Amino acid sequence: MARKIRVTVWNEFRHEKRADKQAVLKHYPQGIHHAIAAPLAEQRDMKVCTATLDEPEHGLTQAVLDRTDVLLWWGHCAHGDVTDEIAKRVQTRVLEGMGFIAIHSAHFSKPFKLLMGTNCSLTWRDIGERERLWNIAPSHPITQGIGDCFELPESEMYGERFDIPEPDQLIFLSWFQGGEVFRSGCCFNRGHGRVFYFSPGHETYPTFKDVNVQTVLRNAVRWAAATVQLSDSCDYAEPRESVVKPVKATRRKR
Repeated sequence: MARKIRVTVWNEFRHEKRADKQAVLKHYPQGIHHAIAAPLAEQRDMKVCTATLDEPEHGLTQAVLDRTDVLLWWGHCAHGDVTDEIAKRVQTRVLEGMGFIAIHSAHFSKPFKLLMGTNCSLTWRDIGERERLWNIAPSHPITQGIGDCFELPESEMYGERFDIPEPDQLIFLSWFQGGEVFRSGCCFNRGHGRVFYFSPGHETYPTFKDVNVQTVLRNAVRWAAATVQLSDSCDYAEPRESVVKPVKATRRKR
């Protein structure tokens, strides 16, 4: 039997603790990380755990990352509280082969910025408008089971210009009721790892209860799952064959 995909779902877990964020608790009483993790844990081929910002080392010790095939990241209000050391540790693991799925406001997270090498800025508006996500890559593994498009009745608008490198493949394009469009599903290869950015997931809407969103994240985990784990280093290489140095010609005296 094949080994299960080892999944870690990371969440700031800060909004859920604030008195002025009852709308978050209404939809996610156990935290956004549990809402993301629960449908994944139901899959026979996945082994899921969670980690949060206020745990020691943000719950992302080297040992945890070494046994993670795919890391899902949800962040919003506390990007700056993530230490540079942990962000670099995540980046290194992606370069070594770990999959990374950045969700919603994780576009501004330290690990995603490191992996993109750009500002990752965008425009936004939160008035609870309708979002339609168009599946523009129906043959891609992440879009299987989605159909032509799906809609979220309430969503935070993310709009262009989205300051990211050109994706290796764009698979979702969103339209918002206010008129904007956004590259909402972007695939990248970084080192030996795969990265997927997926924009829906604002904390005050029940986005992670949507069956289509759950399908996308489930597919994305399987697509991004690590296939290798190779050290991110520059090692000295011994020659594989014998190397005979040419004899240096000497000039004969006349």
